[in-house]
Amino acid sequence: MAKFELKLPKMGESVAEATITSWLKEVGDTVELDDTVVEVATDKVDSEVPSEVEGKLVEILFEKDAVVKVGDVIAIIETEGEESVSTEKEIVKEEVASVTAKAVEETVEIAKESVAASLNTSSSDRFYSPLVKSIAQTEGIALEELENITGTGKDGRVTKNDILTYLENRQTKPETNISKPVNSDVEKPKKTQSAPVAMSGEDEVIEMTRMGKLIAKHMVDSVQTSAHVQSFIEIDVTNIVNWRNKVKNGFLKREGEKLTFTPIFMQAVAQTIKKHPMINIALDGDKIIKRGNINLGMAAALPDGNLIVPVIKNADELSLVGMTKKVNDLATRSRANKLKPDEIQGGTYTVTNIGSFGSITGTPIINQPQVAILALGAIVKKPAVIETPEGDLIGIRHKMIVSHSYDHRVVNGALGGMFIKTFKDIIEAWDTNQDF
Repeated sequence: MAKFELKLPKMGESVAEATITSWLKEVGDTVELDDTVVEVATDKVDSEVPSEVEGKLVEILFEKDAVVKVGDVIAIIETEGEESVSTEKEIVKEEVASVTAKAVEETVEIAKESVAASLNTSSSDRFYSPLVKSIAQTEGIALEELENITGTGKDGRVTKNDILTYLENRQTKPETNISKPVNSDVEKPKKTQSAPVAMSGEDEVIEMTRMGKLIAKHMVDSVQTSAHVQSFIEIDVTNIVNWRNKVKNGFLKREGEKLTFTPIFMQAVAQTIKKHPMINIALDGDKIIKRGNINLGMAAALPDGNLIVPVIKNADELSLVGMTKKVNDLATRSRANKLKPDEIQGGTYTVTNIGSFGSITGTPIINQPQVAILALGAIVKKPAVIETPEGDLIGIRHKMIVSHSYDHRVVNGALGGMFIKTFKDIIEAWDTNQDF
């Protein structure tokens, strides 16, 4: 009998680990090819891990709720045959990888020992990478001076760019007998503790779900990262409402898809981004990354009340029919928790339809590392002034308020406002005589 190692597969770009949520097979169970053995969850999406072989599950290496890294062996499946399931080619690869990894580890250890010998950071509360310590050693930067450098990395860590920028602006070497960093209070913010919540006997404690905790963390991180500013504009969508009412039955008959307002607005957003490409960016430290593709995130509500954001890749290349099919497919599979990890990654701009819950407007939080998000409010009938050649009239119009949240570090009020003004112009110029 041979033994096959079932490993946690790659879950998509930037996903390094997953949490085991449920084992669908138990030790001793027969496993068929492509049978789902275990369900896992990442901070992106829930997924299933199928078996690549037929056999019997003989060992489970991680319990439910365990956090597992991509590539880790999570179970052993016993298969028919006397030889190992691994091919000779795979064995050679593993041996080469093992030798290479060992050589790299030895090199890293030597580098660490070399740096540590001349720059002892054990007394510091901050983490410094070997590269940063090596640069500090070469440039004669003492620990006291290093502690004074503002870090832009995670948890305030000093990055390579931080120390190089500091060296460029450094005029003369400061004294090394500094007793306390000047900006220590800024660099090491104190964590605030929430006030205890008083409870009575009538109260009920409900544990947050795993996804709920992750969403809460992402929202707090986003607010702490980006300088949120909002712009609002009211749009007359009467032409679109009338056009959709006129063509929706024919659209359903010809394309087999329901035509909602969402794909119409998503297509208009993609057109607007093409006119204002500097809204389609990301900020990495002090560098602006201008995205080459327009990938629209579409916030969708899940049955448990949480949100997920599937991504429409290259949205500007889709026709209205193509956009409708994509929107409907992603929305359906979102509700059924059937999205693939890659389908919720790579977004460059996000749209959320808060109007589906009856809200007329809102101030959405930016989906990092993007720099803007658009919220579509509810479409409501309002009395409005209509300008005609014969004079102004009062009529009933369909109106929608759109709110635009953007990161004021890189998007100023002019661009943030012009973006939704362009979006408004595209929507209000809708041709009611066009085909679909």
